[in-house]
Amino acid sequence: MPARGDTPGPLDDYRAKRNFAATPEPAPAPAPVPGADATDGRRFVIQEHHATALHWDLRLEHEGVLWSWALPRGVPRDPARNHLAVRTEDHPLEYIDFAGDIPSGNYGAGSMAVWDRGVYELVKHTEREVVVILHGGRVSGRHALFRTGGRNWMIHRMDPPADPDRVRVPEWIEPMQPKLGRLPVPSIGWSFEVGWGGHRVLTFVEDGRARVARADADAPDRADVTAAFGELRPLGRALGSTDAVLDGELVLLDADGRPDADALAERLLIPGTSRRRRPPVTLMLFDLPWLDGRSLASTPYDERRRRLEALGLHGAAWQVPPVEPDDGAALVAFCRHHHLPVVRARRGDAPYLPGRASNGWIEHRLDAAVTRRRGDRG
Repeated sequence: MPARGDTPGPLDDYRAKRNFAATPEPAPAPAPVPGADATDGRRFVIQEHHATALHWDLRLEHEGVLWSWALPRGVPRDPARNHLAVRTEDHPLEYIDFAGDIPSGNYGAGSMAVWDRGVYELVKHTEREVVVILHGGRVSGRHALFRTGGRNWMIHRMDPPADPDRVRVPEWIEPMQPKLGRLPVPSIGWSFEVGWGGHRVLTFVEDGRARVARADADAPDRADVTAAFGELRPLGRALGSTDAVLDGELVLLDADGRPDADALAERLLIPGTSRRRRPPVTLMLFDLPWLDGRSLASTPYDERRRRLEALGLHGAAWQVPPVEPDDGAALVAFCRHHHLPVVRARRGDAPYLPGRASNGWIEHRLDAAVTRRRGDRG
């Protein structure tokens, strides 16, 4: 049976770590009954836990409690990749339905959501190994949990990949480039967006972790700037189990909400561990060339945009600015009034062309003086 704490009661550790007057987590019944009815003993739940570090909690119902493991990278989708599984204290059966916010200052503080649930078949269990067949909405198939030392276990998918066509997040995608020119007339079937004059970046998100890389002409391709912009790290947590490559512009807005290229350049020179005050940046996201194991390069822009908006990325340091469909005149007037350097037009049926300039993405520079002043790099 999986190793638990040294305390005699199976839920003693759970009780000791929590103040039930301060946390909404369920208090266990006085004494769980060993040997629970088999018909009520094969449920499982996977909870997405946005705590200090994003992770997923796998819980298996057994003999009146929930065996529990914390999975920093979730359940592996491919047998070629094992993931760490940290054995945690047994939880009460009531926890199988728990979702909510654990207040700051409490053990496990953060938000908890049910990510998947179902039933399982117990194939094998010893002190060092547990083999189960999961039947859930998102996760299914045979999995082995095996102990490597102390509380550390690993979880291995024994079956073939659930989605054999799914691939890992790429290390790099050559960014598509806009073509300089006039805005299209007529403009039906086009969408119009602000060009912020910031640094072009690609953000690679996998297993809840974000890596930000420069992708503009005045920096080496693939230059990793994640450490310089720590406020963007939570973007990976915001996406949870969704893997993606996001295309966008990094800007630093002044007190009037206008991009300040000089301040952004200075911010790049401040080390990520510096104690100096670092003015915050904003990542303006405008495209989605890759999502959940598949390239979207051949997908029309309108559909890529719909999927980008469906991700719900509205954070303190990132946003998906709105676009103006079919008529860019109002956006041009807005940009001129606010001294923004560029308006870009996107054709709705245009694919994403890695490393190439696209006739379906037109960049129109409004004022050369503004462009020079704001340091347009986009």
